[in-house]
Amino acid sequence: MDAVDFGELVVRRVGESEADALVGIDSVALEGDGEREASIRRWCRQGLVVVAEGASGLLGYCVVEYTFFEQGFVTMLMVAPSARGRSVGRRLLDAVAASCETPKLFTSTNVSNQSMQRLLHRAGWRPVGLLHGLDEGDPELFYLCRTQLGTVHL
Repeated sequence: MDAVDFGELVVRRVGESEADALVGIDSVALEGDGEREASIRRWCRQGLVVVAEGASGLLGYCVVEYTFFEQGFVTMLMVAPSARGRSVGRRLLDAVAASCETPKLFTSTNVSNQSMQRLLHRAGWRPVGLLHGLDEGDPELFYLCRTQLGTVHL
């Protein structure tokens, strides 16, 4: 399995054996959300998870699926609370964009999630739509990143 070295960070794909470690850095799963924990285990089992790892261990993870109109979709981007503000999310987004198997990579975030919107803007993603009705009173913003079709293999 290939990895991308970003100096202080390595981005690599993980499997089922690392699901417990991911649960340990996911703030939602740590609060006892059983659905999130089950999703993490399923994503790991399916080989969909890419992690950012530093000298201190796992710092964040990203999940890309290809079920959104047969294009790549970042289903989840999570950075450990202790690693936020250190470019971990940006490195993960850059790595999955470089390894994407389709010409378009999408993601979405709630209107209330200003930090994710800033991250996506800084990473060069552009807003492409707004969907009402998923979370009552908090519409979902969709973003697009044009990819270079798997220039990096993770």
